[in-house]
Amino acid sequence: MREFWDTITATQTVPEAPWLIGAGFVALVLVVWRGSWRTVRLGVTVVHEAGHAVVAVLAGRRLSGIKLHSDTSGVTLSRGKPTGPGMVAMLAAGYLAPALLGLLSATMLAAGHALGLLWLLVAAMLVLLLWVRNGYGLLVLLVFGAALGAISWYADGRLQTIVATLVTWLLLLASPRPLLELLGRGERGRRGSDPDQLAGLTGIPSVLWILVLLAVNLAGLVVGVQTLIPDLSWI
Repeated sequence: MREFWDTITATQTVPEAPWLIGAGFVALVLVVWRGSWRTVRLGVTVVHEAGHAVVAVLAGRRLSGIKLHSDTSGVTLSRGKPTGPGMVAMLAAGYLAPALLGLLSATMLAAGHALGLLWLLVAAMLVLLLWVRNGYGLLVLLVFGAALGAISWYADGRLQTIVATLVTWLLLLASPRPLLELLGRGERGRRGSDPDQLAGLTGIPSVLWILVLLAVNLAGLVVGVQTLIPDLSWI
């Protein structure tokens, strides 16, 4: 156990800036291209629902379960006071979670902890398995968790760093897109969404909630890029 802990906490070589930018371009293509976006969005949904779940527990709510659906949507069920700051924080946390996890990932990657990041994601998947309440959601977590676990356990350091870098970029770059999609649906298409529920709780229009959440995600992207590539003077 000690040897395993020493392995996952050891530092790996931090990729050079040109390589990081190349990985970011690949991630951007995966986010923008319709053929790959569905899979990427499914991963974003997992993080989104995990954000709801974590904040629900921190706010003192009783977590009932998480469901993931084949249309890449999801829902987190919890019991507690239907109004108040805790409910607002829980609803807002979903769209903020990918960017926040992306920032954490960028920080770990910049510190040389690519393998530690992968194992952290595997551990998070295992915890989420305890709360999933539908078969499709269980399958998604098993596939994602098994893939990351296999890479963390069997792959060499170079491949581990490549995967950790790509995951980090995907989290940072993908976090704004669901909000942009929601913004384009119009008021009718936003009914029942997190911003719509936030509007009902606070009296602030849902479109303003979307813009605020989008601004935070874009700020997270900027900070994440600066964390990954602090010196772009070589360009």
